[in-house]
Amino acid sequence: MSSSTYPMTRMRRLRRTAGLRDLVRENSVTADDLIYPMFFEEGIDADTPITAMPGIMRHPESQIARVMDGLSEDGVKAVMLFGVSHNKDATGSDSFSRDGLLARMTRDVKKAAPHMVVMADACFCEYTDHGHCGVVENGDVHNDQTLDNLVAQAIVAADAGADVIAPSGMMDGMVQALRHGLDAAGHTQVPILSYSSKFASTFYGPFREAAGSELKGDRKAYQMDPANGRESMRESLLDEAEGADMLMVKPGMPYMDVLARLRDRTDLPLAVYQVSGEYAMIRFAAQAGALDESSAIHESLVSFKRAGADLILSYFTPEYLRRS
Repeated sequence: MSSSTYPMTRMRRLRRTAGLRDLVRENSVTADDLIYPMFFEEGIDADTPITAMPGIMRHPESQIARVMDGLSEDGVKAVMLFGVSHNKDATGSDSFSRDGLLARMTRDVKKAAPHMVVMADACFCEYTDHGHCGVVENGDVHNDQTLDNLVAQAIVAADAGADVIAPSGMMDGMVQALRHGLDAAGHTQVPILSYSSKFASTFYGPFREAAGSELKGDRKAYQMDPANGRESMRESLLDEAEGADMLMVKPGMPYMDVLARLRDRTDLPLAVYQVSGEYAMIRFAAQAGALDESSAIHESLVSFKRAGADLILSYFTPEYLRRS
């Protein structure tokens, strides 16, 4: 080639060695970015494997200290707690009892790992006998009755030591109701991480086994239609206006466009949830020899950062940190 046609810009120059690639890498994933969703079950004595999510367990409530010690050794800095209740009823009342599973596990986790950021999932699907996220009336989840119970649940969790309240039921007005309720109860400094763009997704399938939630029907009347993107912006920006401190997109990989668009619309910290079905796809594909598991985990997590996430909820968290 003559000098006049020779390319002045060669994009490959900065890719030719590992050291150069590391220097110019735009995104990375560390322990500061990750939140581990985990399950504690009452009334059991040993870890129970979740068949749809190989490697994930329901842990006994009685062994919280042991489990948290292990996570601390792995370098986990934040957890999202889900309770597997044996005391279900129509309203999920065990979750807003000061002696219920939610309160007990929150207190015990915080006692075992005071340094850990403890997030309480504020919802009712794990605690109701119908599996819905609130009070069912005439076959539908009653929004405002559910809000009253949600406020009671959040106050119980905050009193027990939860650092963050994370409402996930997609009830209209939930952030405003929680903010007023928490403030009135003296928890003005407890932030709200709203599941603000939560879609009615098939990728939640394995979670129902994990949380022991036997859903009767579906959640399409209150969770979002997977076909809608603009609506997710409205949902999230409404939650921001109501006082949310952080916003979440759930699921993760099928909704990267939503995450990226929301990043352009808000300066709030954004979380994304790599849900049970996403975890299972990678795990089972790796077991079948279809892909390299370690590389797939890293690529999936860093893609969330590239799309604009500040925080990532992933069941791979301890494993990723051990491998890093």
